[in-house]
Amino acid sequence: MKKILMSAVALTAIMGTVNTVSAADEGIDIKTTGQAVIYYNSASNTGFSHIVDAAGARANYGIQLNLDADLKNNFTFGSQINYLGTLGLEKNVVGSTMQNTNGGTAENSIADDIYLSKLYIAKQIANTTIKLGRQELPKSLSPFAFSEGWNVFKNTFDAALVVNSDIPDTLVVGAYVGKGNGNGFGHNMSSFTDLSVVTGAGTTSVAGTAYMLTIQNKSIPMTAITASYYDLAKVDGGTPDLVPGSDIGATAIWLDAKIADKSLPMGLKVGLQGGQIAPESTLGAAKMANTTAFGLKVGAAPMKNLNLCLAYTSVDGDDNKVNVAMKNTTGVKTPLYTQMIANQNAIALDANTVMLKAAYKVDDFGTFIVQGTSTTAGQSNLNGKKDNTDAEFIFKTKVGGVNLLAAYLNVKTQDANTLHIARVVARYNF
Repeated sequence: MKKILMSAVALTAIMGTVNTVSAADEGIDIKTTGQAVIYYNSASNTGFSHIVDAAGARANYGIQLNLDADLKNNFTFGSQINYLGTLGLEKNVVGSTMQNTNGGTAENSIADDIYLSKLYIAKQIANTTIKLGRQELPKSLSPFAFSEGWNVFKNTFDAALVVNSDIPDTLVVGAYVGKGNGNGFGHNMSSFTDLSVVTGAGTTSVAGTAYMLTIQNKSIPMTAITASYYDLAKVDGGTPDLVPGSDIGATAIWLDAKIADKSLPMGLKVGLQGGQIAPESTLGAAKMANTTAFGLKVGAAPMKNLNLCLAYTSVDGDDNKVNVAMKNTTGVKTPLYTQMIANQNAIALDANTVMLKAAYKVDDFGTFIVQGTSTTAGQSNLNGKKDNTDAEFIFKTKVGGVNLLAAYLNVKTQDANTLHIARVVARYNF
């Protein structure tokens, strides 16, 4: 982390504003952090030998810069600016990008390279923090509107966040979420649009706002309990638009309980989760179903450097109604314990899934991870009534201060070709 002295005028120039600002003579301290990323992903469903074909490959080179400041009087400022390019890899190595700016790979102007992912002001008042503006939201406190870290850069939200810790051992979080830039393969990260809800009939937009209340309590020994409630307004539109001009509301609840303590044998950890997404009963002529999910996971460290995890999740489905998937409002990942790198569509609706994971750390070399899921799918599953297996082999290490990840994924959906995925990521944090 570096610290530089910068006037308010210089700060506004960096962030792209042109309004005249009068700065105090002493200026403000700007703390700078960031990361540089090279990200490569290739996929083939025509055989392992085609896994490196350019047509199925995506890549990005990105630089992210955080500029944070103490504005005095318990006010703080945060911003994050991103360069998202390709180094020209799309010309001969890959066919497209993992993420982009302005919806394409062309880099004809600065608008095709740069986007602003954070810009907020926060105020501390006693035990309450108020944060207004573009920001990240963590999955641990916001399970249906969270920033996903699997892609080149995390997605963010235009939101108002209030966090209070007046109650002993308790965190109370309230949020008003208006828009986000989503995530996904080839996603335009510079476009902040409505949140989305994935259904068995397609993706619908949340044209209104999302209100969230989360309470996290650690009063019970060895136990952390987190409960979240969402109210989504004007759920409609998207692809396909189920009933043009119709709006419905939807609520979501989610409960997560974790039990862990150093005194437990073999590093034992237990997790329980469950919740429901409940849209209004009809959207025009379309009948909407409530979707309920629950999960259990058990983790242990039976020997030095070895961690094991066994998890099970179940999401129901209704074959006679439109079902809502248990997904983040980015439309990509889930909050489920069985979420891995590539199995979200298989596990998010009308599915019973078992996951087994083993991670072994070799001192001063790296960590080997082997994880797999087996999903039994119902008729309303997002992949149709097709069972799914996902086997993933991952290696993580750090060389010269650079975090490296290499992964091979083997995804098999019943009656379909096996999908082979290779992923290599180099990430340097500064």
